[in-house]
Amino acid sequence: MLQKFTSLFPLWAVLLSVVAYFYPEYFAPHQGLIVPFLSLIMLGMGITLSVDSFLAVLKRPSVVLLGTLMQYTIMPLAAWIVCQVLKLPPDLAAGVILLGCCPGGTASNVISYLAKADVALSIVLTSVSTLIAFLATPFLTWVFIGQTVDVDVMGMLVSVVNVVIVPVVLGLAINYFFEKRINAVREVFPAISAAAIVIIIAVIIGTNSANLGKSGPLVLLAVILHNGLGLAGGYGVSKALRLSETEARTIAIEVGMQNSGLSVALAIKHFTATAALPGAIFSIWHNLSGAFLAGHWSKQSVSVHDKSKMPSKRGINSKKLD
Repeated sequence: MLQKFTSLFPLWAVLLSVVAYFYPEYFAPHQGLIVPFLSLIMLGMGITLSVDSFLAVLKRPSVVLLGTLMQYTIMPLAAWIVCQVLKLPPDLAAGVILLGCCPGGTASNVISYLAKADVALSIVLTSVSTLIAFLATPFLTWVFIGQTVDVDVMGMLVSVVNVVIVPVVLGLAINYFFEKRINAVREVFPAISAAAIVIIIAVIIGTNSANLGKSGPLVLLAVILHNGLGLAGGYGVSKALRLSETEARTIAIEVGMQNSGLSVALAIKHFTATAALPGAIFSIWHNLSGAFLAGHWSKQSVSVHDKSKMPSKRGINSKKLD
């Protein structure tokens, strides 16, 4: 039942977004929930990870380094290009670029499994990009928009530490010391995270309902282009460097799917409610595009060598969708 609820996350996000658009008064006053709910999501991510996930980095350092490097180069550059091509106003541009400078989203772990990609690598890449986000996200945001928008680099750094690092480390500790007890209720955490991000999206939509009629189509176009460039860039560069098909699929998904919840929280705290709109819409879109891509790839065969790298269904924990 809980897995079914979590798997239908995009549907719940769309439905509640529609409700929030037509009845913003029920959601707009609750912006204060965004940061606590994101911390809850990151806590859930930490609980569903293990120390072994991080130790796996030592076995494949070059692929992890490459994937992380692409995460923090392709997506910020793609965001900047989209902003320039579409000539986005400052608030929306800040939101798109901030989104591009965020780490990978945890929904990528589920999409990687469905796409016959490398789930172990996906978990490691998500974890590594999240753990270095406290430095990478504020710095890259300042690099790309610091000239036109005032970026509180230190404030953003502190926010990322408090909202991401502390909850993830706490979750890892809980999983390490209480693993047997956690296993009994592990399916609860993805469902809680899915519910939390749906509420976050609804709050952002409600807050921006007056602007959606004017900016909504433009933001959606920016999000589609940004996500598409990330997926294509991650896959194309990986294949050009002769990585395996499963590795290329994994990196493409990791690069193209962002931690949109984090971008929403940082936008609200350091920019404006309008700047949070790209992240809210991206949260819906990247799950839909990821599911479509996974469906396409799942029908394609992979080489015997690649199949040997694929984990069994038993070897993956269910993940929440950002």
